[in-house]
Amino acid sequence: MKIKLGKIEDIYSRQLKDIRISVTDRCNYRCPYCMPLEIFGEKYAFLGRKDILSFEEIERLVRLFVNLGVEKIRITGGEPLVRKDIEKLIGNIRSISDKLDIALTTNGYLLFEKALALKNAGLSRLTVSLDSVDKDTYIKMNGGKYGPSRTLQGIEEAERVGFSNIKINVVVQKGLNDHNFVDVAEFYRDSKKIVRFIEFMDVGNKNNWKLKDVISSSKILEIINKKFPVEPIDKQYNGEVANRYRYIDGKGEIGIISSISQPFCGDCTRGRLSTDGKFITCLFASDGIDLKKPLRSNASDEHLISQIKSVWSSRNDKYSQDRFNFPKDADAQKNKVEMYYIGG
Repeated sequence: MKIKLGKIEDIYSRQLKDIRISVTDRCNYRCPYCMPLEIFGEKYAFLGRKDILSFEEIERLVRLFVNLGVEKIRITGGEPLVRKDIEKLIGNIRSISDKLDIALTTNGYLLFEKALALKNAGLSRLTVSLDSVDKDTYIKMNGGKYGPSRTLQGIEEAERVGFSNIKINVVVQKGLNDHNFVDVAEFYRDSKKIVRFIEFMDVGNKNNWKLKDVISSSKILEIINKKFPVEPIDKQYNGEVANRYRYIDGKGEIGIISSISQPFCGDCTRGRLSTDGKFITCLFASDGIDLKKPLRSNASDEHLISQIKSVWSSRNDKYSQDRFNFPKDADAQKNKVEMYYIGG
């Protein structure tokens, strides 16, 4: 029986428009809000090569997702640039459609070497994590690994080779970069790059998240506004996660992502594909449906599409709206998948 293609919606009428693909569970950083060093040390057992999706398997699934109305693909990790020949995957996905918006999120450490290849492969946009421009703070925020110089050079190189829509992500965490996060806004204020400040989120269960460590979006805005007055502007599209603000003096804009204090579940159109091939419907989910097994058992496209549609059409996720209503011992609080596994 032929499966009907086209757009699909969940029980709250949220359409599947975006897929975030984690291409590796490995990373060269150990950021405390994602992969804290005390847990993800040298002896940590990451997935083996046979356990992760191949580029061909990812491409096949992307084709199916596009047939179901997906318009945006974001390549994530772990750190996606540590996956060998990642530009080949970008090129494979670009061959599916010239209209696809293909983005990649990176810590930028390997970006200088990879920027041109990514651009030539057809990558549309880049988002770079840069939690501070201060060396000491940056080192604290990435687990004691590296200073920001290579990431800054990578951003410059990406702009040089033609990336014109670069976003800079800053996770704001009390006791780590709350004293100088505004410096990142100042650093890029005269450029076309958009710095986005993100509330510290309770993704997974290994980052020692506590509400007291969250700097609220209202406080972030207050601190920025004191130094560089801003005013709100409209979002560019339904489902955009960041609230947008422009500098009153005309020198660009910033964004603030408020998953804790101002949840945006009602507009969420994002599905996620884990490193080992699970289709996951929420950043804060406890599990997903395994697509790797049927892929490797010669399942038909119709069978895979049927599984995807079944999962999305029954989706009722709204964790961020409900997080403070769950009992402390609820599975929704205890068993969340980790950020590196589904790409943030």
